[in-house]
Amino acid sequence: MNGRHRAIAAAFKLMAATGADRWSRGFAQGRGVILTLHHVRPATAPRGFAPNALLDVTPAFLDRALGLIRAEGHDLVSLDEAIVRLQRPRRGRFFVALTFDDGYRDNLEHAWPVLAKHGAPWTLFVTPGFADRTARLWWLELEEAIRVLPRLDLTLPDGRFTADAGTDAEKSRAFAKLYWRLRKGPEAILLSAISDLARQAGIDPVALVERECLPWETLRALSGAPGVAIGAHSLTHPMLAKHDAETARREIAESKVRLEAELERPVEHFAYPVGDPASAGPREFVAAREAGFLSAVTTRPGHLFPEHAGHLHALPRVSLNGLHQNEAALRALLSGLPFWLRNRGRRVDAT
Repeated sequence: MNGRHRAIAAAFKLMAATGADRWSRGFAQGRGVILTLHHVRPATAPRGFAPNALLDVTPAFLDRALGLIRAEGHDLVSLDEAIVRLQRPRRGRFFVALTFDDGYRDNLEHAWPVLAKHGAPWTLFVTPGFADRTARLWWLELEEAIRVLPRLDLTLPDGRFTADAGTDAEKSRAFAKLYWRLRKGPEAILLSAISDLARQAGIDPVALVERECLPWETLRALSGAPGVAIGAHSLTHPMLAKHDAETARREIAESKVRLEAELERPVEHFAYPVGDPASAGPREFVAAREAGFLSAVTTRPGHLFPEHAGHLHALPRVSLNGLHQNEAALRALLSGLPFWLRNRGRRVDAT
């Protein structure tokens, strides 16, 4: 855990100790919240180098989280129901909708039994390219390559990148520096650079996707299960705002068409890949609406307020972060206070 996450953890503990996560609800808590998850799987032995650990929560934590949500008197609802409640003029009970991005195998194996235990509906956002084994989990490729390589040496358009990667600490620093340097530039450069590292490390990108992501036959069976909805997560998981308008439009609209053809049922909701302001903005919000989606979700953090009824294709979500798997963190997130502070009281961020 880096300094930023240690500060976040301290803030969560302070909110719990002072009761701020309770007394702030009157002004900070919205009508509901959409939670974002990625991997749900049992904890492994402690690893010094785990740069994507924030994407992992354990089944035990998910179980505790859903139990706490129920104990607090909140409703666990589908994304369809969340939209209906958001559009109602009268406030009802606080609601929580659960969403899972990318279509990982562990969502079926480890998350679904917990969700079924609590009677919690959920939406799985699927990228057809992952089901086809043609898209890339590039953030995982980068982690696996750095895990293998003792030193990084890359020629990039903006200059050479070198870093020692012999120890876990060196690997963690190298990952962070290279990841954010690549994220700032064009996605083609990011993919090319990570391909280079994967080749050096002997990493097979297709094998990684096969290992991690659900195949079409399982998705077809899952799509008809009670309480399960399949949403679209673009065709190939690009950072849409980094591409031209036609590419972004095609990635959004054709993901709906492809999923509906494969699953033989309507696909009503969309999740923007990565989902931050640098990956999805007003252009993408319009494209999602024009593609016929009922709603589209970002990763911009925040609760749902009545004003979001006019911005259904720019909805915020709150991540259940694998680095903060505790009751204090969950209570703080459900209170809305961290986002009220972060957003300085602003309820809607759709720019």
